[in-house]
Amino acid sequence: MAGHSKFKNIMHRKGRQDAKRAKIFAKLGKELSVAARGGSDPDFNPRLRLAVVAAKAQNMPNDNIKRAIQRAEAGDAANYEEVRYEGYGPGGVAIIVETLTDNRNRTASEVRSAFSKHGGNLGETGAVNFMFDRVGLINYRAEVADADGMFEAALKAGAQDVESGSDGHEIACDPDDFSTVRDTLEAQFGAAEDARLDWKPQNTVVVDEDTASTLLKLLDSFDDNDDVQHVAANFEVDDAILERLSA
Repeated sequence: MAGHSKFKNIMHRKGRQDAKRAKIFAKLGKELSVAARGGSDPDFNPRLRLAVVAAKAQNMPNDNIKRAIQRAEAGDAANYEEVRYEGYGPGGVAIIVETLTDNRNRTASEVRSAFSKHGGNLGETGAVNFMFDRVGLINYRAEVADADGMFEAALKAGAQDVESGSDGHEIACDPDDFSTVRDTLEAQFGAAEDARLDWKPQNTVVVDEDTASTLLKLLDSFDDNDDVQHVAANFEVDDAILERLSA
């Protein structure tokens, strides 16, 4: 569909990228270990529960999940820091890069290099995050409910917005209400296909095919970086262009 938000475009493309299982599992394991510092029981540690949900959504083996948590319990996990980078890609697209790193200098150098190599530039912290809203996002497959049913359930659970279409339901909520909304919907519809805290762009920048091509290469370079956990960007690209570039 033309005019799909970049927010959905990037999720769609990322699904294609996730065939790189070993790299994905490594990133998930890193998040599990960091989250487990706050307690090894997911029932009492919302961040760890979210990390476990994300790992299971990627079919990460239970043994891998347990090992990552046990490393944190034993104090064997690396001392990762959470560092956020912000900058502009080609076409003036705003990009937020969230990382977990054990070497800030290395990660900063690699992120800066990726921006520069693909026609962008790394800015200071706070350079672009004002263009995004911090939100909780919960995704369900289209078949779990019709649009009206999901809308009513989500609003009753405390959500702020619901977008439904043939590709599923996306429920947005305030970050403070995320756990409550997720758990309430899970009790009614089962586990979500995806649930996370994210950066949702307030507005999007429409990009042409040439710009989109360079932009997607930049996003691929972030995907390939072991320290990068998540990327948000505010561009919009026609689905037909996206399909051609993703082929």
